[in-house]
Amino acid sequence: VSLAESGGGSARAGGSLSVACTASGRGKMPVLMGWFRQVPGKEREFVAAVGLNDGIQYYADSVKGRFTISSDSAKYMVSLQMRSLEPADTARYLCVADTSFSGSYASISEYNAWGGGVQVTVSS
Repeated sequence: VSLAESGGGSARAGGSLSVACTASGRGKMPVLMGWFRQVPGKEREFVAAVGLNDGIQYYADSVKGRFTISSDSAKYMVSLQMRSLEPADTARYLCVADTSFSGSYASISEYNAWGGGVQVTVSS
């Protein structure tokens, strides 16, 4: 599975941005897709994920109520709408995909495909 990301960019605190990701490939396709984020020198942090078959959404507490994840299962596409952005949201956002969901949606090891990431920068 290959992941192609788009979106991101720069915004002021309180503003909005979105990122999107599409999975492609042959064989077993994702059943769960989502986003992690990473700041240089820190571990990757789970942001949000969504089940492509059941639409169940999962969020990190830090983004709950501000970020919304959505999906188009037929296109293996996931989008993350980010509102009320804070400088602490500044990071590289990495799309992730999982072809066999075991339930650990916030775990790095759950996912078997990773995108290269898009930068999101929020200024105060």
